[in-house]
Amino acid sequence: MSFQAIVARQSGDIMTATVETVSDEFLTEDEVSVAVEWSTVNYKDAIALAGHDIIKTFPLITGIDFAGTVVTSLDPRYSPGDKVVATGWGLGQTHHGGFSQRARVPGDWLVKLPQSISTRDAMAIGTAGFTAMLSVLALEHGGISPARGDILVTGASGGVGSIAIALLSKLGYRVVASTGKPSEAPYLKGLGATSLIDRSTLSAGGPPISTERWAGAIDAVGGRSLANILAQTAYAGVVTTCGFVGGRDLPASVLPFILRGVTLAGIDSVYAPRAVRERAWQRLATDLDLGKLASTASEVGLADVPEVVSQMLAGHVRGRTLVDVSR
Repeated sequence: MSFQAIVARQSGDIMTATVETVSDEFLTEDEVSVAVEWSTVNYKDAIALAGHDIIKTFPLITGIDFAGTVVTSLDPRYSPGDKVVATGWGLGQTHHGGFSQRARVPGDWLVKLPQSISTRDAMAIGTAGFTAMLSVLALEHGGISPARGDILVTGASGGVGSIAIALLSKLGYRVVASTGKPSEAPYLKGLGATSLIDRSTLSAGGPPISTERWAGAIDAVGGRSLANILAQTAYAGVVTTCGFVGGRDLPASVLPFILRGVTLAGIDSVYAPRAVRERAWQRLATDLDLGKLASTASEVGLADVPEVVSQMLAGHVRGRTLVDVSR
């Protein structure tokens, strides 16, 4: 069977990624075949398609997540017709990914979708929303309840930030949204942010420990911003980290950790165990307002992905960009 997919190829130092017609034989020999219905453009997809050493093998179908319907399965846990989602596990890096009308993956990489979440909803959530849910679970694991105080969310208008705000708001937290786009205030407050701060207040140099401002934070920026967040986190607070658009280095002090008992929790959405994934998707089914989710999403076709990548790298994309692989 032939189908459409965005295939990355490399010739010398030049990488290209274009929509091609390929066949089932192009896919790997794994247990579960899926008719992909939706994917989404994540920041990791953007830097991969921009040639930033994310894709490790060529030729490769790109896209780090997908949702669709099982067609055939050698894994007894799945049957034709099951609605499933896949995120992480090297999709779009070392294994053919989700910018495609077909996929074939190991059964351990899939999660059956809760009934209340459609395949379109699943990609409106996607890797970003899954990461946001893991971050909320880490705050809860660290004992950060709504009564403890404000929660800061950085990169607030991005995929992780948007869904983190919606989740935290529904769970009763007061959310402080950090953004460099004042025009996004109505969007962020519509998701549930209580107040906004300019991201520039976090990106400048600051003292190693400062006035306590929030009980916890979900950070997708890293770098100097994360250092300043830690310096302003309250006693026994929890800060999660899941991104590094602001830099991979952490120019921070040990003082927040040893004087205030602050916890820095790393969030891994790529190799999270299956049991953790199932728990996160069940919580997304109950804790995420799908009406708010709809306000974060726009749609494109496979051929539109390169333009979305350009806009995302320029900082002009908010929320979630869904990819309808049928067009």
